[in-house]
Amino acid sequence: MDNADRAASCFKEGFNCAQAVLSAYGPNFGLDRGLALKVAAAFGGGMGRLGGTCGAVTGALMAIGLRCGTVKVDEQAKEKTYRLVREFTEAFRSRNGSIVCRELLGLDISTPEGRKKATEKKLFTTLCPKLVRDAAEIIGKMEE
Repeated sequence: MDNADRAASCFKEGFNCAQAVLSAYGPNFGLDRGLALKVAAAFGGGMGRLGGTCGAVTGALMAIGLRCGTVKVDEQAKEKTYRLVREFTEAFRSRNGSIVCRELLGLDISTPEGRKKATEKKLFTTLCPKLVRDAAEIIGKMEE
């Protein structure tokens, strides 16, 4: 099972989009799955269901930080990290049209009405798994 499959499986288990992506990649960079699930818990649904940046995207950006970040001031590492963030978001936007949850879903899940519509349209079981897989696949290609 590759990391895209792991992310998709994690999302299917009921974890949020950010948790799914970060937990698939975290162990590759020294973050165990359990801690990855905790760290990413608040980022699902565009950050706590606020409809902002897609959780699959934030999970991927955290994975980039784990891969390239440093614990000391290092301008080269910072620039590499930011370059990879730009590359990732460009690739995700190219595949999906946006990196913003409410734009991707076409509705605002920060409201009870929006969540109800998203559930009725089965977006959480059809579109969101694709977004999780896309994010994980893009990160996987960046590792090569």
